[in-house]
Amino acid sequence: MTVTFRPLDPLKDAELIHPWVTHPKAAFWMMQEAQLQDVEREYMAIAAHPHHDAFIGLVDGEPAFLMERYDPAKVDLVGLYEAQPGDVGMHFLVAPSDTPVHGFTRRVITAVMRELFADPAAARVVVEPDVRNTAVHALNEAVGFVPDREIQKPEKKALLSFCTRAQFEAAAGVSGAAI
Repeated sequence: MTVTFRPLDPLKDAELIHPWVTHPKAAFWMMQEAQLQDVEREYMAIAAHPHHDAFIGLVDGEPAFLMERYDPAKVDLVGLYEAQPGDVGMHFLVAPSDTPVHGFTRRVITAVMRELFADPAAARVVVEPDVRNTAVHALNEAVGFVPDREIQKPEKKALLSFCTRAQFEAAAGVSGAAI
């Protein structure tokens, strides 16, 4: 499985990701009722933001997931925790599939973490999934995230969790050179 990333183009990719973000399995993405124009608008705002980026993840050349990278000191978590230099915020969403592949989502989150840690300035990945999203909590733990505490965001109660480069390397069974 070869995983690559390309920047999301809000106008060209909105049709691609609209069914992803509105799918019942994407309930925690909180865009269930979004129209195509809402998705375009949301990702145009991300594209215009200097501290937030969105990417399409390709598996063997085919679009398969969405990844967002952000600076948690300036986006999403401002004032909710004490940001440290090298913190990188992350969201990811795997496209729905009629034929799920066992272990696929874990391989995707591992690839996402490798991509984030490919930046030498990235010291720690920060996530804040909904406290009710037990499936993603298990995935996060599998790649080295350690829950810190619950926080109240405007749109949800979230589980603030962190993963350092060393925690990821230990969980993924990779060395720093392999990232």
